[in-house]
Parts: sequence; structure tokens; C-alpha cells
Amino acid sequence: MASEIRRRTLVAGALLMASTAEQQTAAATRQPMKLAIGSDHAGFPMKGPIIETLKSWGHSVKDCGSFTPDPVDFPDIASVLCREVNAGSAQRGIMICGPGVGASIAANKVKGIRAALCHDVYSAHQCVEHDNVNVICMGAWIIGIKLAEEILTTYLKAEFSTSEEFRRRVRKLGEMEK
Repeated sequence: MASEIRRRTLVAGALLMASTAEQQTAAATRQPMKLAIGSDHAGFPMKGPIIETLKSWGHSVKDCGSFTPDPVDFPDIASVLCREVNAGSAQRGIMICGPGVGASIAANKVKGIRAALCHDVYSAHQCVEHDNVNVICMGAWIIGIKLAEEILTTYLKAEFSTSEEFRRRVRKLGEMEK
């Protein structure tokens, strides 16, 4: 009896996990977006699988570099990616470096960019909903590919709130850039 209950629980859990993965993919492909992605050498191993996942969800993806695992300075890649976002060639950007911190600092130096370092699903949607973030930064040394996919699913389906309190705050961020 106990083994039958255990078996049913495991089967139900597996079905739930499969259903959740299917729901994530469906949610991420509802509204295809134009995206820009970049990484330094530390983020390079994660970038390729992320690009393939994003394309499988129906998004178009511009790779802003790095194109090899050779050392490169993350500010150079962030600059290219941020130009794509500011020009409207990409609706959102994704930066990956070792811990994600340097990519976030570099992207936030560019006028018109609001970048957030996200290593969890909650931050990934809240940063868009409350702060209208247009570049997400992740650390390849901190999170694995599966968590990165969950974070990106949430980030890409999030929308900026219509609430005046959040709109007012983002306007103030824009004023700080002047």
C-alpha cells in the first residue's frame, strides 16, 4: 500500500513538472519578441543554450558577442547590447557574465537602460512590472541553465504596470539621467 502511494505521488509529481515546463514554454512563446543577448567569456558557455531556447520559444535573437570563450571586457559587450535596445532594434536585452554584477553595472551606465541583476523568478517579473527594466543580467557562475530559463520565461512575459505610482518612479529615474 505505501509503495503504491509513493508510486502515485512520484507519477503525479512528474506529470506536474512536465505540465509546468509546457506551460512555461507556451507562456514564453505567446508574444514573440526581438531580443539582444550578450556575454563576456564567463557567460559564453551559457549564452549558446539560452539563444537556442529563446529561438525555440519563437523569439528573434541578436547575438551581440562575445563570439568565443576568449577573454573580453563585459563593458564592451554591454555597450553593443544597450545600443540595440535604445535603438529599438531589440525590445529587451539579456546580459550574462560570471556573477552578473559587472554586466548590470555596465548596462546601467547607458542612458535609457534600466538593468537588473536577477537570480530568481520573483525579481525577474517584479523588475519589469515595477521598474520597466529593459535589460536583465544573470550570472552564469551563480545559476544553472534551467533556472535561467525559468527566469527568462518570467522576465519576457512580464509587463510594466499601468499603476501611476510605478510610472511616476520610472519617470523620476529618467530625470536622474539628465
